[in-house]
Amino acid sequence: MSAERSEHYERSQQSHQSHQSQESEQPEHHGADAAGDRSARRAVTVFPFLVLVAGAVGLLLPGSFTGWGEAVPYLLGVVMFCMGVTMTPEDFRGVAKRPWAVALGLVAHYVIMPGLGWAVAHLLQLPPQLAAGVILVGCAPSGTASNVVTYLARGDVALSVSVATVSTLVAPLVTPPLTLLLAGEYLPVDAGSMVTDILKTVLLPVLAGLVVRLLAARHVQRTLPVLPWLSALTIGVIVTVVVAGSADAIKSAALLVFVAVVLHNGLGLALGYGAGRMARLGEPGSRAMAFEVGMQNSGLAASLATAHFSPLAALPAAVFSVWHNISGALAAAWLSRRTR
Repeated sequence: MSAERSEHYERSQQSHQSHQSQESEQPEHHGADAAGDRSARRAVTVFPFLVLVAGAVGLLLPGSFTGWGEAVPYLLGVVMFCMGVTMTPEDFRGVAKRPWAVALGLVAHYVIMPGLGWAVAHLLQLPPQLAAGVILVGCAPSGTASNVVTYLARGDVALSVSVATVSTLVAPLVTPPLTLLLAGEYLPVDAGSMVTDILKTVLLPVLAGLVVRLLAARHVQRTLPVLPWLSALTIGVIVTVVVAGSADAIKSAALLVFVAVVLHNGLGLALGYGAGRMARLGEPGSRAMAFEVGMQNSGLAASLATAHFSPLAALPAAVFSVWHNISGALAAAWLSRRTR
């Protein structure tokens, strides 16, 4: 839940960084940027534990969050607004500088993860609600922590930011039809209504945050170190609410869903990295591709699953939100050590 990119603080840094080659190096940071950098790294390190605690609270005290489900889209809007606030014109210039690499990342993301979701659902013979939930996670845009995880893995952050930006902006046009195509055999999918929901909970908050950044850049700069924590805490609340709504189902289907999520995420990371290597993006670019493909905006998936399917269908997204941050952090640590 992604935060599943805890958070898109790295977007703001790119206007001060130089990633001119595929073998890009991490630059120096000063002042507010350095403080924000440290804050983002701490947030992405703490985030998996925060999500675990949030999930445990929802599982142990489900009655305390009865009726909170309606707040999930608004909470997701807060996360997306924070993402928009950290975006800069440099993010969009990065897309123009390497359109072929960004296009490759976008295609890999929206082909590999939806396809894997469908394959995992069939392989494990998941019940319709869970199958639709797994597929919906695969059809979501890049996760909200992928930029920071790419940075920690010494990957190509500029490419990561560009792919994440585009995958989020095109989500209203791509996620609903993909979900209809792949999950329609399990449950009825109202693609038109899903487009409206994604516009309201993702695109509009992102654009609003971008406008705020453009109009009040100096004031926003001071808040950058806080934004990763605000996003992480908000996603924690989303996880608590989603888990609380599926508490009974978790007790009976937890192992099956966990296996599905581990397969989905692990294969996504591996195939994303492999796609980068096949396209000769270099080691940093391949690492960026791994996290942009394998990490999903499970907050959006949980919100859509709750609104269009059922709380049970949101269970894979809730588990994914925990696991992909743990696996991403572990993979980043391993890759970083390899570089050293």
